Amino acid sequence: MMKKKHIRLQGQFLFVALMFFFLVAGPAQANVKMPSFSLQSAVDNSLVESKAFTGNVLLVTFFATWCPPCIQEVDSLIKLQKNFVEKGFSVVALSVDQVGVSKVKDFVSSKGINYPVLMADQQVMRDFGGIYGIPVGFLVNRLGNVVKRYTGYVPEEQLEKDIIPLL
Repeated sequence: MMKKKHIRLQGQFLFVALMFFFLVAGPAQANVKMPSFSLQSAVDNSLVESKAFTGNVLLVTFFATWCPPCIQEVDSLIKLQKNFVEKGFSVVALSVDQVGVSKVKDFVSSKGINYPVLMADQQVMRDFGGIYGIPVGFLVNRLGNVVKRYTGYVPEEQLEKDIIPLL
């Protein structure tokens, strides 16, 4: 009897601790500055800094090459990049793959990806509020503020609807 009560109390404590953690370390919120980063390109190994995108509307998306919903959205992201790049828009994909840059480079090549693909590190994942599932996207306005967070697959029509007013 006493043991069950002790286990229940431990469970309640763990629940409260986790809730506190997620409240304190929550995701990047709307109208806060996009975290800055300096990350390796999966295509040419160059170092790409977030300041290179200053003044552009961005869709920053965290993905992995093995993730079915991530793969599903690639064609939509390619279209969005093609349709809006001349208006100051860019998709910036951050790979959370642990398999190495060469596998990600092969993925980029095989899919014909036309937007920057960078290798995410633990710091950038923390800076964006913690990435606990993928795909996760952040829509960033020209001022560098995160205006929307997407969790999971988002249809192209919804992304387009959200992007157009920012251009």
